[in-house]
Amino acid sequence: MILRELFYFDRTTAEPVEDNRYDPQYDSSILKPSDTRKTRLTLRQINRARKSADLHKKEQSNDLEFIKQMYGIAAQAAVGGV
Repeated sequence: MILRELFYFDRTTAEPVEDNRYDPQYDSSILKPSDTRKTRLTLRQINRARKSADLHKKEQSNDLEFIKQMYGIAAQAAVGGV
């Protein structure tokens, strides 16, 4: 697990921000060893998982843009690199 998945900080203010991907009030999936049946997902749970996946994709694209900006050709030319 990556440390960024546990703690969220705003890049401009360095303050902790709210995690929108996990809400503990909906986590009622504690299983016992005697539970042998497969759990079924409701449409609400599927929609929540889709929204979480969309948010994760958005975060990855933002990180990728930041990395491209940091290691791009323009940044290397400004520093006097290759």
